[in-house]
Amino acid sequence: MKRVALPLIIGLMAASPAWAAGDMSVAAFLAKADALKAKGAMALFSPDIKVLQQEGQAAGMAYKAQLEAERAAGRPSSCPPKGVKVSSDQVLNHLRTYPTDVRPRVPMRAAIGDLFKKTWPCR
Repeated sequence: MKRVALPLIIGLMAASPAWAAGDMSVAAFLAKADALKAKGAMALFSPDIKVLQQEGQAAGMAYKAQLEAERAAGRPSSCPPKGVKVSSDQVLNHLRTYPTDVRPRVPMRAAIGDLFKKTWPCR
């Protein structure tokens, strides 16, 4: 699958007016992603593609801002290499690691942070 830079990771996810940027739950995000996958090629015509893209971008940007503040304070929560790229498959696989009963309570911005902490811990 195509790899994209952190600010775009997230080009595979998005926010609808019903949610604040990056606040869609992992459960809602996966439900939309799975529904799109089930549509096959017809998914290209669904407005949910843009919703997921925007949510992912918002979640990625929120974590990026958090990480920059943490770095400035000398306590980064993750240490990704400069120009790191994350695939949509990597993000979706990470989201599926949350237990089903927890997914409704985890916002995408937290899930993206967890992905980076797990993948690029500071040593």
